[in-house]
Amino acid sequence: MKENKKIILFDGVCNLCNGSVQFVIKRDKKDIFRYAAIQSEIGRQLITERHIDTRQVDSIILIEPGVAYFTKSDAALEIAGELGGLWKVTSIFKWIPKSIRDVIYDFVARNRYKWFGKQESCMIPTPELKAKFLG
Repeated sequence: MKENKKIILFDGVCNLCNGSVQFVIKRDKKDIFRYAAIQSEIGRQLITERHIDTRQVDSIILIEPGVAYFTKSDAALEIAGELGGLWKVTSIFKWIPKSIRDVIYDFVARNRYKWFGKQESCMIPTPELKAKFLG
């Protein structure tokens, strides 16, 4: 990859996940992130390279190329922390054990389609946002 950007992999058919990506894009003033649907070719490639089991993690993954990747609540907190401002306050939740945070995360993830719905296909970015999406 040419740019050293952090990559957010998200469930491209999930309305909650798509809304979350739109939320991050609007607040990513430092242009830190790039995006790809988990279902996309590049998404599947990045997941395979890191041996991530999508039966365990299928909603959001944050990849910091050459450094690490984060899943579930860790990914959400890392993303929020990068948005700066008041969002940095979310780091306080890192004091809660990951196992407890992930129980809550998994509960929402399991119910996301029921509560927020899903689309027939992955989100197609507008021409203005296309450069922020991989693949």
